[in-house]
Amino acid sequence: MRLDSLSAWLEWLEQNHPQEIDLGLERVACVAARMTLRNPNAKVITVAGTNGKGSCVTATAALLSSAGYSVGVYTSPHLIHYNERIVVDGKPVADDEICSAFAAIYLACQQISPEYPQPISLTYFEYGTLAALEIFRRRNVAVLVLEVGLGGRLDAVNIIDADVAVITSIALDHIDWLGDNRDSIGYEKAGIMRAGKPVICADFAPPKTVLDHAMALAAPLYLISRDFGFMQVNAEHWNWWSGAREFLDQPLPQLPLPSVAAALQVVHLLGLSLPALNAFDCVAALRVPGRFQTIQWNDRQVILDVAHNPAATAYLVERLVQNASPSSSVYGIVAMMSDKDRAQSLANLKGRINHWYLANLEFIPRAATLEQLRQNLADLNVEPEFSGSVAECLQAALGSSNPGDRILICGSFYTVAAGLQALAIPVT
Repeated sequence: MRLDSLSAWLEWLEQNHPQEIDLGLERVACVAARMTLRNPNAKVITVAGTNGKGSCVTATAALLSSAGYSVGVYTSPHLIHYNERIVVDGKPVADDEICSAFAAIYLACQQISPEYPQPISLTYFEYGTLAALEIFRRRNVAVLVLEVGLGGRLDAVNIIDADVAVITSIALDHIDWLGDNRDSIGYEKAGIMRAGKPVICADFAPPKTVLDHAMALAAPLYLISRDFGFMQVNAEHWNWWSGAREFLDQPLPQLPLPSVAAALQVVHLLGLSLPALNAFDCVAALRVPGRFQTIQWNDRQVILDVAHNPAATAYLVERLVQNASPSSSVYGIVAMMSDKDRAQSLANLKGRINHWYLANLEFIPRAATLEQLRQNLADLNVEPEFSGSVAECLQAALGSSNPGDRILICGSFYTVAAGLQALAIPVT
């Protein structure tokens, strides 16, 4: 089967598999084996975690690129264009390259074997993962930096053995799939570890399941605050250390410091010289779209953040406090998915948002309805001032706010994507 455009492929993929999420490696690993996707000479860095994965992946890839490596990066979800998910040497791959990979995957799925006497059906995410691996193989990239989509142990990314595993943080999210406690979630994320291969953990209090799994695999474990760490010195500088090595008064990154610290540890473990790479200047210059992304718009500061769970909104509040102006008000444009912990996520924001605007994402089946969001706010004794599309909320906030005020757009990737489109801001 050959479809004539990426949009046609994606539309077909959305309907191809009976379940949006179908955790397990047997089907996708079988197709990967048929395609011989692994380049044995390529290094693989796999990043799992509840929050901070995207920032860690971005920093790791940038550092490796600065060292002269050809780097393939796979992340999810995307904000505007699907191509954002598959990047080689800093550039999203073209539509036709993704379509060609999808066609190869489809053919591999149609093969019959004793284990699978019928064609294999894959999810949207599984197709995307295999497409990224196929493209990286064709491009012969030297290093793969792979972001886990959900959990780790049963995520499609985990069909590839990691040379270095990174776990950024562990908090409650996707509890229907991963469990309702940190031990269960930690066990799932620890599934990306491999025997004898280094593991970097940037969670300050990792669950025992993570520690036990590393020990069982004899995997060298590097814990933040024990084996490497950081300290923010002031508003412009920070210190980073690993073992006895210290790098003092470096320019402060805009990305979350635990994620950047973990990325630096990856490069350090690979034996690369941080000073030779100008590593700290490199990470200080990085920005990730939708992660406390700030834009000046009609004399207002617009902040876009994909925070969609309690741990992420708590961190967002910290960033808002650090960057607060005593005389400015915050107009919050919020929409979330129905399967998230909306109550606690919104409770974290209650003290920082002065004016609440609820965005309607009715075009997304998983989105919480306006009625659900209003009830969540009513439980917090908060009354929203306006509701409508993200674009309508932006215009209403512009009319009600004053120059110097801040407009926050948050709650999900979809909310931020709609905000970027309404503002006509490209994703770079």
